[in-house]
Amino acid sequence: MLLRDDLPPAYPSSDTSTTGIDGGSAAMRLVFAGTPAAAVPALRALIASERHHVAGVLTRPDARSGRGRTLRPSPVKEVAHEHAIEVLTPARVSDPEVSEALSRWAPDCCPVVAYGGLITPDLLVVPAHGWINLHFSLLPAWRGAAPVQAAIAAGDEVTGASTFEIERGLDTGPVYGVVTEKIAAEDTATSLLDRLSVIGAELLVRTLDGIEDGELAPVPQSTDGISHAPKISVEAARVNWSLPDHIVDRHIRAMTDEPGAWTMLGDTRIKVGPVNRADHDPLPPGVVAVTKKSVIVGTGGGAVALGDVQPPGKKAMSAADWARGAHLTDGAVLS
Repeated sequence: MLLRDDLPPAYPSSDTSTTGIDGGSAAMRLVFAGTPAAAVPALRALIASERHHVAGVLTRPDARSGRGRTLRPSPVKEVAHEHAIEVLTPARVSDPEVSEALSRWAPDCCPVVAYGGLITPDLLVVPAHGWINLHFSLLPAWRGAAPVQAAIAAGDEVTGASTFEIERGLDTGPVYGVVTEKIAAEDTATSLLDRLSVIGAELLVRTLDGIEDGELAPVPQSTDGISHAPKISVEAARVNWSLPDHIVDRHIRAMTDEPGAWTMLGDTRIKVGPVNRADHDPLPPGVVAVTKKSVIVGTGGGAVALGDVQPPGKKAMSAADWARGAHLTDGAVLS
């Protein structure tokens, strides 16, 4: 298994180098499957590698985004087009066009980073070296769609990335390598994922190098420490002000920037960014105190100062600016 070099396997160091893998010979043919911006560093690293050839890319169909709901290609598709790599955007992985494309591309291995769809059993056996997933947690912790958000919300001090062989179970396959990353007190899901995507990209390249050289074998996941991080629903992103301030803080940072933590002011739903603990007299959960420079909100234990606030249809702004525009007064309630 690939590990960072200078600490024991359970707690590797912050150096992103890996052990036991040297140069190789012929390029390994790859089909890359990925969709969001977090997958882009891995794709770019594989394209840049002299040891690997990206023959094709699978990504999710173009989707509408932004205030104008414009139809846009995925970040992975944009990068593939930059490098004249053939792209397939099936609605479902089970579509016949996927197996046809794989036959044409003839991959030795299929690396996967946040693709957004389950690989069907008939496709798992196509590449000789399987489908290798880069997952942003230290497996078996936080299997599922939202591992970064789950780690922050749970108050984990350390997280990381793992490469593993995809099998029929959800993130249950044997692990090739891991790298770790400390979670800073101010980290949001966005800032943490940005770092993990970069160190994970190097891990993925080194993993494929090791597989190609025949020097790397996967290790079954432990049956201890299994936890799950399912996809976050809109309702799950809502702030529960009755929880203690440190839990509210973690929750909001975990939801930033996607899907976005939110709360209600009367009938208006607003997004809220990371908060800071406030030195203020106790307030009931959700009750607001307004000053010239801040908006303080009570929680189930302690008070917090709101950071940025985004009203519907507007850009994010400071809480003080929002309060002035909304004519917010002491005693208003967020729920």
